[in-house]
Amino acid sequence: MPSPIKVLVAGLGNMGLSHAQSYARNDGFEIVGLVNRSQVVLPDILAGHAIRPNFEDALAELKPDLCSINTYSDSHAAYAIKAMEAGCHVFLEKPLATTVADAERVVACARATGRKLVIGYILRHHPSWMKLIELAREMGPPYVFRMNLNQQSSGKAWETHKALMQTTSPIVDCGVHYVDVMCQITDAEPVSVRGMGVRLSDEIAADMYNYGHLQVTFEDGSVGWYEAGWGPMMSETAFFVKDIITPKGCVSIVMDPNAKSDDIDTHTKTSVIRRHPAKTGPDGRFVSGDELLQMAGEPGHQDLCDLEQAFVLRAIREDLDLDRHMQDAVQSLRICLAADESVRTGEQIAL
Repeated sequence: MPSPIKVLVAGLGNMGLSHAQSYARNDGFEIVGLVNRSQVVLPDILAGHAIRPNFEDALAELKPDLCSINTYSDSHAAYAIKAMEAGCHVFLEKPLATTVADAERVVACARATGRKLVIGYILRHHPSWMKLIELAREMGPPYVFRMNLNQQSSGKAWETHKALMQTTSPIVDCGVHYVDVMCQITDAEPVSVRGMGVRLSDEIAADMYNYGHLQVTFEDGSVGWYEAGWGPMMSETAFFVKDIITPKGCVSIVMDPNAKSDDIDTHTKTSVIRRHPAKTGPDGRFVSGDELLQMAGEPGHQDLCDLEQAFVLRAIREDLDLDRHMQDAVQSLRICLAADESVRTGEQIAL
């Protein structure tokens, strides 16, 4: 039986705490340290672990095999490179970095050191999203991607969103997930992107926006839009749209009508996948009706984190080739950062 992978977890916000619990639930890992700038209340499964304030000190002292980096985006690249240069594998929450240049430096460091780098694209490990991608690819291009994730946040959630927006806009922080899904489906190179954004609150910096929208075009003629808004002013109407349209029909995630945008499980759980074939007969009517695929046994948020960290363990122990995984992370970030640039300049960005 191989020895457990010693892991240092940095950042204990929503995702960091969830990933820490995944390590505690998996015998393949041993948590050797937790890092956070402030003290937080730990769940029972993590009780007994001290919280250290400094990542570099913990890295040098504890000598982990794996660093799980779940801090704010502006520290991602520096922490990941320090960890890999110290001999650690890295799990890095999305987005990979706050600039394309930094993202490329992180990937180059992983290749140079031979360390595994897994980026936190949690939907890649979700059975229903994997099925959605498979069904869309079966229909073939060109595609129309219609996707959004708006969050009506208040209280602690709004405070978290305001902290995130000190360095990262919503269409970058959340958008990389869904642009990654677009790229997996089309496999075509992106051509151009246009972004729009609006500052809807005086509680955020004057140069930041809490509602954003991007439009991207691809070489195969596919087009996509993604919308993300955070804050107490956001509408609960149509806050979760996941639609992929092709010449042969469309496939969509249909949400529970009672779902709420501030429920983190809502962001990943699917209720039904609807597949609509476009084929019509001589009478002009549809040959067959829509197919509804019930997603039984859907993983919740914590279950999904467990699946993602199980993949990290397999990547290390089985020496998986993660080159495409890393390339895709840079690509989706490049598109979202170009959209952010477009918001700020008012110009379409050629890719």
